[in-house]
Amino acid sequence: MVKSKSGINDLVVFQKLLVHEVTVEPKRVKATYTVIHKDGSSVSNQLIYTYNSIYFDKTRARDVNMASMMLAQVALNYGLFCQEIVFDGLYDEVDQRFLKEMMENTSREILVLKFYSKNEFLKPPFDNLEHEKRPAYTAAKLTFRNTAYPALAIEKANLSPSENEYVILSSGGKDSLLTYGIIKELGVAHPVFINEAGRHWFTAVNAHQYYQEIEPNTVKPWCNSDRIFNWMVKQMPFIKENFQQIRADIYPIRLWTVAVFLFGTLPVAMKREAGNILIGNEYDTTVKGNYKGITHYHGLYDQSKYFDNALTRYYLKKGWNFKQYSILRSLSELLILKVLVKRYPKLQQQQVSCHAAHEDNGRMLPCGACEKCRRIIGMLMALDEDPKRCGYTEHQIKMGLDALEKKGVKQLGSDAAHLYYLLLSKGHLKATEHSKKLAREYPEIVSLRFDLERSNSEDLPLYIREPLYKILAKYSEGSVVQRKGKWYTFTPDKDYLKQPYFLRKKDEYKTT
Repeated sequence: MVKSKSGINDLVVFQKLLVHEVTVEPKRVKATYTVIHKDGSSVSNQLIYTYNSIYFDKTRARDVNMASMMLAQVALNYGLFCQEIVFDGLYDEVDQRFLKEMMENTSREILVLKFYSKNEFLKPPFDNLEHEKRPAYTAAKLTFRNTAYPALAIEKANLSPSENEYVILSSGGKDSLLTYGIIKELGVAHPVFINEAGRHWFTAVNAHQYYQEIEPNTVKPWCNSDRIFNWMVKQMPFIKENFQQIRADIYPIRLWTVAVFLFGTLPVAMKREAGNILIGNEYDTTVKGNYKGITHYHGLYDQSKYFDNALTRYYLKKGWNFKQYSILRSLSELLILKVLVKRYPKLQQQQVSCHAAHEDNGRMLPCGACEKCRRIIGMLMALDEDPKRCGYTEHQIKMGLDALEKKGVKQLGSDAAHLYYLLLSKGHLKATEHSKKLAREYPEIVSLRFDLERSNSEDLPLYIREPLYKILAKYSEGSVVQRKGKWYTFTPDKDYLKQPYFLRKKDEYKTT
């Protein structure tokens, strides 16, 4: 029996989404999200950010503008589903252009990754959506109003934040832990943990408790975005009613999530005059794809260098002059964990990289059974380190290695192959048909990787390149540069750090 198909137009299930009633208080900002259904009925909820000290002044246009942008980010996930989205706050032309462009990008990503790809949360016939290629995919007309703050006018700033101050979007994952460790050596670190109202906070608890002891600049805003996301999903007729009971590695709909937390760090950067906003993302989060003529970023746009570059341009146009980037773009996941565990072992003890962490006597522990857990167990064993140091039991370690023998891991093919190569060569895995098939040596995985798209030294400010690479070089097995799909070894020098590698001559490299 052939399933009936729905099209993109059938996804427009809401008449209107309003992001309005923006309220700015000294330690809190909030907005009402109102969904108006096609039958005229409406439901509302509030998105809230709360801080432990004063960051906002409702009489200052810049603060109201920043609050308006913070509170708008959740809505960027719903451009496919509304006839109109109204942003009622204080926005200038730069803000409006940014929101329109990011919503269109997110609409395209959600269409490809949530509707044209397998998604067990969808009801029929939306799990068999008919393919359509369009010039644009956002269905919603975007309307901007300012009913609450008509007396305020945004003036372009020209701030001069400090190059030595770094705001770090923080969690309990290896990426943000390593970022903090390195920045603590090179400058002044301001870790910002966004306490999302949900189980996602579990992964951050250990690190946050440790930072409270060692880092006075630590900040922990509270945000209920997870509740708003789940509330919005409940309004969608094409999502299964039992979606909260379905265990999966994906969210039902949302893809624009990092920005919800990232914008929560901006008041801290503004108040503390920090010139750098860091997100911990590695080499393999910058990817492009094409699905039947529709370009996309594999659902990783807000973890890619394209996202960082877009936000840096936005800050420049606003006159805030922050620089956003990751200091880990040249590293594989394995190399990130290696630097973390070898150089900052006390930080690595706080790591929780798990889809289902749980609490035990006030400390969060990994489940030991999910894909992330077996990947971390495998990498630590490959690095000759003990997974028990960050909470895994002997039983979980054994089960994780057994699972690696039978199942794969979510990494780039070369990353996974090199991990299996190390585990087999060190006797941590049995030489099964599956493990032998996956194992292959790729020296670039443990090298610093540079290329035009994913890892270009020019994406980092000049002032951090030399001290950063000096640290990373101690743990890598050299540096490699990609040209026409091949990796070539090279030795970075000060001239390299000041100019893009692609200006150099090809014969200066030796193939790996």
